[in-house]
Parts: sequence; structure tokens; C-alpha cells
Amino acid sequence: MAVYSYQACPTLPPETSVSSSGAVVSGTIAADSPRHARELLRDRQLDVIAVEPVRQGLGLGWVIPGRDAANSGTSEGSRGRRYESKLIVFVRELSTLLAVGTPMLKALDTALATGGRDQTRKQTGSRWLHRRSVSGFDTILLQVRDRVAAGAALSEAIGDHPAVFDSLTVRLIEVGETSGSLDEVLDKLATFKERSAAFRGRLTNALIYPIIVLTMAVLVTLLLMTFVVPNILQPLIQSGRPLPGVTIVVKGISDAVIGWWWLMGLVGIGLFVALVALLRSERGQSAWHRWQLKLPGIGSIVRKQETVRVATVVHTLIGSGVPFLPAIEVAQRTVRNRVFRKALSDCHEAVGTGRDIAEALQQTGAFPPTVVQVFALGQESGRLESMLQRLAEDYDKQVQQAAQRLTVLLEPAMILVLAVVIGFIAFATILPILEAGHVL
Repeated sequence: MAVYSYQACPTLPPETSVSSSGAVVSGTIAADSPRHARELLRDRQLDVIAVEPVRQGLGLGWVIPGRDAANSGTSEGSRGRRYESKLIVFVRELSTLLAVGTPMLKALDTALATGGRDQTRKQTGSRWLHRRSVSGFDTILLQVRDRVAAGAALSEAIGDHPAVFDSLTVRLIEVGETSGSLDEVLDKLATFKERSAAFRGRLTNALIYPIIVLTMAVLVTLLLMTFVVPNILQPLIQSGRPLPGVTIVVKGISDAVIGWWWLMGLVGIGLFVALVALLRSERGQSAWHRWQLKLPGIGSIVRKQETVRVATVVHTLIGSGVPFLPAIEVAQRTVRNRVFRKALSDCHEAVGTGRDIAEALQQTGAFPPTVVQVFALGQESGRLESMLQRLAEDYDKQVQQAAQRLTVLLEPAMILVLAVVIGFIAFATILPILEAGHVL
């Protein structure tokens, strides 16, 4: 189903001309063909002026009629993360609209119109430019809206787009539709996604400064090795004076960088490509995820964050009426760390054979003892949902504090590394000059 831009005006009485109104409605619509789009617009009591297929997501924010939307070039694998912020806004708006009693179709139309896609414009002719671009997410929402209008459930409509709507979103909306509490479920879903996005934002902010310092260290080191060190040491070498051992080491590195930079570049590119290919393989990802959990400081943050994700998903699904085993299955598809994914798979299989939840979790070895104890007490007392919610809130606070401490520690550590590297090069360069002047 493609997306079409249209110009139309409301149906007027026969004695009234289009030009007398002076205003034209423009927007977008999802349809199988231009003819189908015109039929849908006529069903909305609109007189069609122009219908053109649009190209999605141009960098300048313009939509040019006459281009096929399939040529947008957006990869399906990157859409989920790319549209995450829009998905959170959409879920939150839909929850609010449904909570105040808005019908589903009207709520979807309102959420679509929030972006300003339906505007009143002056008629400018059959060839025109629509100022607001139609993103891939808008296209998907249009398709979802049309599926719901055709009689499909919202969970079925969004299930057709797994690259944007993950299994947790589909499952929760399905549960909300079944239980009649879709607005509450959507509110919980939006809160969970906001929390996950906030954590990634904190982690990204914590890594920005070290990455900048590391980049500057590499650039400054290359400048010193390729320009400063050779120009300073060349007169000393020509004088025939012996160089200190530390200076010989630095000069050897400098000569290697100058003479073999192309080989080092090829080796670096090859190592980078090999590392990317390794991390994309199942075995490489498993090894990388296991190594993450063993890193001091970072391993604890990753472990607690994945625990927060599991606890939040399970308590949200159980609170919405989903049994424990399906909730664990959804949580398994939600976590990113393969160690936790394998642990949840083993737990699902063990509980399915009749074993206790706590015993199954303990044998996986992935979860801290506190988490195992919470599951054990929650199963015994019948308050697993509330205890998991409290666990998620407590661990989320611990993750925030740990991320802040990591940021505080990384900044001076990177500055110290930069100072040591540059200081070593400066010392190796200045030392022969001092010896030559009989200063030492």
C-alpha cells in the first residue's frame, strides 16, 4: 500500500463554485492505487483536485509528487530505533485520547493530524510542493489506520510492521484490547519506553566526553609523531650525538608512522571490518555480551539494566492479565543481552516442566541473588507483580547513580591518559636537547 499526496476541497452544493471557497484541503492518504485514493477521498465527502504518489523522507523536508515511496532507501533494520521517539509520542497521545473516551478511529486520526498533515491551503495548480514531508513512520501509521478502519484490531494492524512495533508493543496492545483497559496498557508501555530511552540517553552522554578526549589524543599524537618529533630530532641526529633510549623508541614509532601509514591504515580498516563482522555473528555477539557482564563497573550497570527491563516487562504483562510463561517469552524477545536471553529461555523451559521460578532463575546464573529472592517471595506470597515493580524502580535508581559515577570517573581518567601519552612524547623529545646543552 503506497502513500499519496492529495489536494481536495469539501463537496459543495451545485450552485457553489470551488473558487468561491478559496481554500483547499491538502494531506496524505494510504491507498493501493491512485484510483483507490480518489475513491477513499470521495467517501470522505471531498472533491479531488490532484492525487500524486509521494517520495518519503527527503533531507530538506519537502515532498515531491510523482516519485514512488518505495525508493526512499530506508532500511527496515534501523527503523525501530530511528522511530522510537515518534513511537513514544504516538503511544502517549493514543493513551490520552482513549482515556477520555475518544473512539479508536478518531483517536488515530487525531494522532495523525497532530503532525500538521491536514492543512488548509490556497489552490496553486496541479503541480505543487507540499511543505511538510511524509516520514516512514507517518506512512506506517496511515496503513495502520486504514487496517483498523477495515475492521482489524489495532494489535493486528501494528503486527504487520514488526520493524517498528516490537513484540512487547504488539502483545501489550493485544492484552489491552482483550481486557478493555487499552488506555492504561498504553500508558504503561509509554512509560517503559521513555525509561529505556532515558537510560540510553544517559549512557550516550556518559560516553560522549571520553570519545571526544580519545579522538583528540589520537589526532594530537599523530601530529606530534609526523611533524614535531622529526623536525626536532633531525638536527640532533645530524650532529652524530647518541640519543637516549626513550627517544629512540619514540623516533622508531614516528618513522614507522611516516613510512608505513598506508599499511597501518589498511590493517586498521581490516581489523574494523573483521570486528564488525564478528559482532554481527551469533557467536561474536554472545562472546561480546558475556564480556560486557565481566567488565568492572559497566558489567554491573548492564546486568541491572537488563534486570530492570525483565522486571518491568513481566510485571506489566502480569498486571494486564498475561500468565507468567507468555510474559517471560515476551521479555526474552525484549532484552538485548544474549546471556539474559538464553537465561530467560532456560527459565521458560524449566518453569514449563513444573519447576519453581526462583530455582529456574538461580540455575541460569545470570540474575543477582536479590532478583532470585524477589521471584521466590513473590511466587509464595502471590504478590509477584508489585514486588517486580518495586524491584524495577529500585534497580533503575541504582543504574542512574552508577551511570553518573561512571561519568565522573571517566572524565579524569581520559584526561590522565591523554596527559601521559603527550607527556611521554614531549619528554622523549626534550631529553636529548637538554643533554646536548649539558643541562643534566
